[in-house]
Amino acid sequence: MLVLMASLAVVVVVGVGFRKAGASLVWYDEVASILLAWLTYYGAALAALHRAHIGMPTLVDKMRGTLRKVTVLAGEVCTLAFFGVLTWAGIRVLTVLGGTTLVSLPSIPMWVAQSVIPIGGVLFIVAELLSIPDALREPVEEVAAASPFTVTPSAEEPDGGDRSP
Repeated sequence: MLVLMASLAVVVVVGVGFRKAGASLVWYDEVASILLAWLTYYGAALAALHRAHIGMPTLVDKMRGTLRKVTVLAGEVCTLAFFGVLTWAGIRVLTVLGGTTLVSLPSIPMWVAQSVIPIGGVLFIVAELLSIPDALREPVEEVAAASPFTVTPSAEEPDGGDRSP
């Protein structure tokens, strides 16, 4: 991920620098767009592995037992189905693009750029499957940690520690 982000940053800075100098690079826009797509797909798979995608964790965490498991598994089935279709469509796109190349860099086949779709889809599916056990695990009740700023009622004060006059 870090390599993709650094590459995208370098390409953008170099592209802007050349454009300011009056010598725009022909390949800059296309390569930056491809790097952004790769960063998005691979970043999404990494986020899936850490269960960091948008969702309703508060609602699901309040559920217990069978209801929680059914809800989590239903969400996983929908997610896996979506990314299964995305992977299948990505493979179809690669077969359609067969002999085409990038417009600005004709030495690079288009399938290299578009391979992110099926690869990202497979990575997302693997990440989801690996993280299902964590999703099914019921959350541990959080114990309020005592802090130096927490006022606890004293047993000596019958009013619960309220010191107001």
